[in-house]
Amino acid sequence: MILTWTAARRWFGAAVAVPLALAACTPGDHRGQGGDPTGPPPTPSSPARSPSVAPVAECPASGVRIRATGGDAASGLRALGIELVNCGERPYQLNGYPVLHVFDEEREPIMLRVVNGAKEITLGFDQPPRKITLAAGERATAVVLWRNLVTDSTVVATNGEFLTVAPAAGQPAEEVDPDGPIDLGNTGRIGVSAWKKADPSTPVPTRPAPPPAPSAVPSSVSPPDSRL
Repeated sequence: MILTWTAARRWFGAAVAVPLALAACTPGDHRGQGGDPTGPPPTPSSPARSPSVAPVAECPASGVRIRATGGDAASGLRALGIELVNCGERPYQLNGYPVLHVFDEEREPIMLRVVNGAKEITLGFDQPPRKITLAAGERATAVVLWRNLVTDSTVVATNGEFLTVAPAAGQPAEEVDPDGPIDLGNTGRIGVSAWKKADPSTPVPTRPAPPPAPSAVPSSVSPPDSRL
C-alpha cells in the first residue's frame, strides 16, 4: 500500500507506543482465581488473522498492558516472568498478586489452586505484597511458577496451553504467551509472586531470573594433598 506523506506522518505518530508491560494473598487456595472461581473465568479469544496492514495497538481502557517476558526451566521447576506497564496517562496502583487462569488446548479453563507466594512450589518468591504506584510508562513485575511433577501414576497429568493474567481480582485480564506448555504434572497448583515495582534503570528483561539455588552444605571431605 502506498501512503501519502500526510497519512504516513499520522501512521508514524500513532506507532510511537509505550513499551509493553512483568513481573503474586496468602498461601493456599486463592478464591476467585483458578481453584474456586466466583464466576466463569475470562475465556481467551482465538487470535484473529492479521490484515495486510496490522493496526497499531492502543493502550487498553484499563490503562495497563501485561505481557510475558520469557520462561526458564530447571529440574522440573518452571518460572515465567510477567510484566505490567502503565501505558495510560494517570498513576496506576497495585497492591497484591496477579490473578491467573490457565486453559487447555480447547480453551477450556483448568481448575487449579493458585499459591500466592509460591511457598509450596519453591523458595525465594514469598515476599509479601506492598502498595506501589506506577507513573505513566513505569513497570511492575512478577513471576509465575509451577513444577512438572507426577506423584501419582493414576492421576492424569495436566498441560495448559493458554494463560491469562489480570492485575488484580475484578480487573480485566490479558492473554500472555506462556513460552511453552504449562506442564503441571498432577500437582494441581501454580504459584505467583507479588507485584514488584521495576527499577526504571533496569532494562526490560527478556527472561526471568532463575530460581535461587538451595544452600549448599559445606563438605566435610578435606581437599587432596597437593604433594600426592
